[in-house]
Amino acid sequence: MRAHDILPDHLDEARIDGVAVRKGSVAAFLANARALNDPQTADAARAEAEQHIREALPALRAVGLFEVLEIRDARLRAWVESQN
Repeated sequence: MRAHDILPDHLDEARIDGVAVRKGSVAAFLANARALNDPQTADAARAEAEQHIREALPALRAVGLFEVLEIRDARLRAWVESQN
């Protein structure tokens, strides 16, 4: 399966299990996770990254990201798991 099989080029989002999943959701999560793991990330940027992850979690769960991949950083993994 290829990316365009899930989300064709002319679409920016798909509905999976009733949840809107935008193109780029996984890449944005990875960028935000890297920011949270970087000790040089400023507090304001850290808070923004946390908020963006919080907003993306329903979509990331809908695509099954955490059923297939485990977050390596234990602190970030625990924080993500604590977000409902």
